[in-house]
Amino acid sequence: MQNVIPAFRITDYTKSISFYVDDMGFKIDWVHQFEPGFPIFVQITKDEMTMYLTEHTGDCQIGGLIHLFVPNVDNWYNELKSKKDICITSPPNEDLEGLRMMTVVDPDGNQLRICTRL
Repeated sequence: MQNVIPAFRITDYTKSISFYVDDMGFKIDWVHQFEPGFPIFVQITKDEMTMYLTEHTGDCQIGGLIHLFVPNVDNWYNELKSKKDICITSPPNEDLEGLRMMTVVDPDGNQLRICTRL
């Protein structure tokens, strides 16, 4: 069970949702906006991994890094490598002892390190 929900700062809700939902396969759990024109805060989930995306400038900085632990990073790689809007900066590798991992970067430069424990 996930005990912490990470947050990424985003600058363009539409572009980020296209990346995370359409390309990465997350689903939107809920969206919050105080009123039209205000920043958006959204919760997304995939395979029991939940994260927040926020346009609020005070929540966090752009350029974060999170590690998502999945059963098989190679399956993720095979699914994502054909998608034109996915930037894979590091294909699956074993550069860190005990992990096989790849790195994907979102439209704002946030990094998702997708890992499988060996």
